[in-house]
Amino acid sequence: MVWVTLHHPATRNALSPDMVAELSQTIAQAAEDSSVRTFVLRGSAGFFCAGGNVGNFQSRLQANADEGEDPVVSRNRAFGHVLQALTALPMPVLAVVEGAAMGGGMGLACCADIVLATQDARFALSETGLGLIPAQIAPFVQARVGRRVALRLGLSGERVSGALAQSLGLVDALAADSQALNALQAQWLNRILACGPQANRSLKALLSRPASDNSSDALGAWLDDAAQRFAQCMRSEGAEGIAALRERRTPTWAVTLQATDVARLHGRSEPLTPP
Repeated sequence: MVWVTLHHPATRNALSPDMVAELSQTIAQAAEDSSVRTFVLRGSAGFFCAGGNVGNFQSRLQANADEGEDPVVSRNRAFGHVLQALTALPMPVLAVVEGAAMGGGMGLACCADIVLATQDARFALSETGLGLIPAQIAPFVQARVGRRVALRLGLSGERVSGALAQSLGLVDALAADSQALNALQAQWLNRILACGPQANRSLKALLSRPASDNSSDALGAWLDDAAQRFAQCMRSEGAEGIAALRERRTPTWAVTLQATDVARLHGRSEPLTPP
């Protein structure tokens, strides 16, 4: 399991260029490691992420263009590459939100497969309030909650609570507070870790196919791929899973965590900290 902690309390874990670069490297390493079963993203000090580091915005405007490339464009697009890589990770991705997920922080959450949050967590597309747009995160927010809700949040800058975020489809499950969030996180990790790791990877790959083409040929190709993947699973993890069911035991890949384990791992993780 890869456990990532965004850690810069002074800026409420805002996304500095250095933090984005380190996050990109961590995601790339996880993508290449076939032993990783879950990728967990959480903030430190009771706060998920305040979004882009506004203090760096002016320096971007003052930077000289390199070989004709607009530095504002290149810096902005760099974060989009991180979001693409996070979404493309082959293992389940879990975002755990307390405090707030603003702007780019909300974008990170929208790239996760499962989002957990406290009831008093806050989510917002805050860019338009600064006269900007949620550029790189917009496609991922729309994929998560749909165009109508994405427009509602983006055009108003509305801050929504964890409870409202759940009703809008942004959050999957809520906890009363940070302590309960540890227990909720352990519960969801246990569900994921009770599933075959290769089966989870295969399912993510299967569901990554675009569903926009509803033609008979496209659906047939998708189902052909699904049949091949089912057969591969049946001849590998499926044999163990079926045997465990018949023998009334847990499969060999199952792992169980407690809330105390989550708190300990979160505290001992190596945080992503800008220099």
